[in-house]
Amino acid sequence: MSPDDRKARTRFFIIGAVRLAGAITIALAVAVSYGRFDGIPNAVGYGLLVLGIVGMIVLPRVLAARWKSPPTQ
Repeated sequence: MSPDDRKARTRFFIIGAVRLAGAITIALAVAVSYGRFDGIPNAVGYGLLVLGIVGMIVLPRVLAARWKSPPTQ
């Protein structure tokens, strides 16, 4: 496997891990919002929800755009 293939594979897994972390954050936010954890206000759940959405939708796109290969001519 060439170094470029390793770099592409690593970046692919990083993007997948970021999406997974966003999904886990959203699940935690839903649990907090429904009051499953005593002593944590609902506002924290809503904040986590926003962070999870950003982590699941926006951040992978930003990483992909940053790591995009230059066009070959």
